[in-house]
Amino acid sequence: MTPSFDISRIAIPRIAWAAYGFALIVIVLDQLTKAWLLNAAGVSDIAMIPDGYVFHVVVPGMLKFSLVRNDGFSFGLAGGGEARWLLSVFSIVVAGALAWWATTANRRLLITAIGLVIGGALGNAIDRVRYGYVVDFLDFSSTGLFPWVFNVADSAITVGVVLLILDSVLSERKPQPVGVAHEKA
Repeated sequence: MTPSFDISRIAIPRIAWAAYGFALIVIVLDQLTKAWLLNAAGVSDIAMIPDGYVFHVVVPGMLKFSLVRNDGFSFGLAGGGEARWLLSVFSIVVAGALAWWATTANRRLLITAIGLVIGGALGNAIDRVRYGYVVDFLDFSSTGLFPWVFNVADSAITVGVVLLILDSVLSERKPQPVGVAHEKA
């Protein structure tokens, strides 16, 4: 008899579903904000919008919505577009690993962080597959303090990583005094 794999036997804890819910919210918000912005340009094809096109100045000297095609990773590093598929696959693999991790996580802060990073990674992967680059538009470069342009998915990844670090710091056990050991059964 050949062993078989029955997916119906995999029990996903309820707390893991919260991470998946956070991820879904991030993906939807990311894609909706990009669709809204691209529709605001009034063109039928995103390729018709020039890179750097300013859709709207939200707060003069501080925030504007500008189109930037990010064909690299993290803030446009290693750009050029050659890594499109590698970065897409990497994002999906990372999201899958985090989704698996969520099945073993038991802290709300950790679950929130995992969900945000999953959603951000998949939101940007959708762009890479769909357009060949990530659509960035939140532009604070006028301030002179933050020269990069980013999107909702990037924001979710950043907040998620900060929450992962915070969870790690908060969850570390206090060291026991010398000579005190827990008895093992």
